[in-house]
Amino acid sequence: MADSIVATKSYSFALRVIKLYKHLTQEQREFVLAKQVLRSGTSIGANVEEALGAQSSADFRHKLSIALKEARETSYWLRLLKDSDFIKVDAFSSIHGECHELVKMLKSIILTSQHKEDNS
Repeated sequence: MADSIVATKSYSFALRVIKLYKHLTQEQREFVLAKQVLRSGTSIGANVEEALGAQSSADFRHKLSIALKEARETSYWLRLLKDSDFIKVDAFSSIHGECHELVKMLKSIILTSQHKEDNS
């Protein structure tokens, strides 16, 4: 796992999401959106971990595709939290930027994996 940049970054992101969840529930008293962002934001790394143990290239891409969907969903919840004034713009920019970076990394890995398999 330590050699996988996307695994490291998705784990770090999950920790940030957990801190955001604690802030939202304890300080903002917001529970519904907080639970959604917690679920999708921590699921990214879980699916990356599953991909690292995949049984085939197709399984690897499938697990990373699920991680990508979860990252995009997390982006949605973060935007909703910002636009409904539950998180400040500066806090949003930081965590959303990290989420966007994960989206780009996952897309790139999936495309590269597909390209390699197509050329095999």
